[in-house]
Amino acid sequence: MATWTVGAARRRAARTPAPDEEPAAGRVPPGPDVAPPAGSIADADEPQSLAQWLAPRDDVGPWEQKEGLRARITELDAIIDALSTRASVDSDRRRVVRNYASKARRELAEAQRSLLVSRPGRRRAAHLGVAQAHMDAALNLMVWMASAEDIKAMLPQMVALVEEHFAPSDPRRVRVTDIARGMQHNADRKLRPSERAFLAETVGLARKLLWNERLRVRSFVRIVATVTIGLTIAAVAVAVITVVWEALVPLCFTPEFEGGFNVVCPTASEVVVPDPPSEPLTSGMIAGVAQAGDYLVIEIVGVLSAAIASAAALRRIRGTSMPYNVPVVLALLKLPLGALTAVLGLLLMRGGFIPGLSALDSTAQIIAWAIVFGYSQQLFTKYVDHQGQALLDSVRGPGSRAGDSPDLR
Repeated sequence: MATWTVGAARRRAARTPAPDEEPAAGRVPPGPDVAPPAGSIADADEPQSLAQWLAPRDDVGPWEQKEGLRARITELDAIIDALSTRASVDSDRRRVVRNYASKARRELAEAQRSLLVSRPGRRRAAHLGVAQAHMDAALNLMVWMASAEDIKAMLPQMVALVEEHFAPSDPRRVRVTDIARGMQHNADRKLRPSERAFLAETVGLARKLLWNERLRVRSFVRIVATVTIGLTIAAVAVAVITVVWEALVPLCFTPEFEGGFNVVCPTASEVVVPDPPSEPLTSGMIAGVAQAGDYLVIEIVGVLSAAIASAAALRRIRGTSMPYNVPVVLALLKLPLGALTAVLGLLLMRGGFIPGLSALDSTAQIIAWAIVFGYSQQLFTKYVDHQGQALLDSVRGPGSRAGDSPDLR
């Protein structure tokens, strides 16, 4: 069973303040109902029970991204303090800034709490997405509370975000661009309440569209993982059934040989002469040569060929900063599919589906064709690879469409 690592325990201990210790400056303290992370250095070497292994943990998911979110939360907390201080001297914002600042800090506290993984299981990325959603809510509240001067400073970032997720002809993108251009050209121009509301809602919708793009990637990963599990179960079932009943569907070929037949199977071969010789070869004669491990050998060869295809396909796969392992699940999909295509390809050849290739005369030829059919799963999975890469490319980031942005000068 899995055990706690000393490094993980030290990180948890470092993030958990002592009872009489004040939280670090700028750090959003967790809510009162948040329990401290379990585990300590003292019990780091103790084996875990199943209940402990399934219990909530605070070290699930990509550690770099989690620490990046924590750093961003600290940064936003300090920015909210600065924005509330500047907005408090604005006669138009003084009455509402305190409420918006309080709600924004609450969202940051919820984001901090989400990073502690308050749900059991091994969902490596769900809590990171929840934390990001709360941070997005805090960012939207900052638009409502900020003074006009601060909004003007944030406009380039707002325009870039809107341009990444709205078409050039979209009226919302056009209006955001007009507002930004007007405030840049006229230093005395005031931001009207209706324009502030429009900016907040439009930028919030752009962040929601970005979140939806990430959710599509996560859904794709889950679908591919589910299909991979199903294909793996099918491949294992085929291997088990044929080991128990090796004569059920013999994976053997029967080329004619000196008045008889050379029964060639993946792991054995034998010359069989019917008695009398004019009689056709019966299924019982073929079953007598078939071995329990025939299908298992072919599936292993197919898996190895698919593994080589997976390694070759890595040259076209780009990495991703998202916590969803799209390249990994695409590579794993090829393995059980390679095992099944090797078996099914040989069955098609045995049935005469491919003219001229229905009478293999050696076990080496059978293994060679199993390698070819196992590698040929790439013909089917390449479309899944393209779809996965297209989904990753659809998750746009800052500057991805910078060439489309109009000149605000």
